[in-house]
Amino acid sequence: MPDAIKPFLLETDDDGRVRLTVRSTHYNRWNYPIVTSTVVEETFVSTAKARAHAKEHFGAQAGQFASK
Repeated sequence: MPDAIKPFLLETDDDGRVRLTVRSTHYNRWNYPIVTSTVVEETFVSTAKARAHAKEHFGAQAGQFASK
């Protein structure tokens, strides 16, 4: 079954800093997706730095990122 959402969200704030949100999807007994999101406290100067952090600390892989 494909994931409902990509597990890593990259968002740029008004100051140009990038925030990383780690999301996990679990399915209830009716196969409805339940999503839990956790924002990483650290901010990054670029999306490349945020991606590198996600790969190093959370085992992220290419294709698992969404941006907003």
